[in-house]
Amino acid sequence: MTLPRVSIQTDDFDLSAEIAALRRENRGVGAVCSFVGTVRDRNEGDEVSSMELEHYPGMTEKSIEAMVDEAFHRFDIFGARVIHRVGLLQPLDQIVLVAVTSAHRGQSFQACEFLMDYLKTQAPFWKKEQTAQGARWVDARVSDDAALARWGI
Repeated sequence: MTLPRVSIQTDDFDLSAEIAALRRENRGVGAVCSFVGTVRDRNEGDEVSSMELEHYPGMTEKSIEAMVDEAFHRFDIFGARVIHRVGLLQPLDQIVLVAVTSAHRGQSFQACEFLMDYLKTQAPFWKKEQTAQGARWVDARVSDDAALARWGI
């Protein structure tokens, strides 16, 4: 059974199980690169008690699928898996997984970074942090936009 390339879900994910499943899809895999993003307890100097993520079902998956297609076009990779959680999350909760397989590490590292740069700036998610001062929406940082720009996007 082939894994979906993109999943948007409220449930947590098991990194080991996801990597094992992705590796099983191609016996030529020589490299696996993964990134797991988690909820921080501080942002912009303020304590964060929770984060809520919203998205447009259907549109979000389609947008991320297009970037996974682009990663396959740009890099010599075998597989890619993107899981992004939505809903109410607490500090230390996992938010996102990007995992990429290839024959050699360079292509996996680049494709993983490319996909993460896209997710941080272009994927249609809305993030709201809860702080002692109240709720606030979180925008992409200038450094995130600069990271995406190096890919010509």
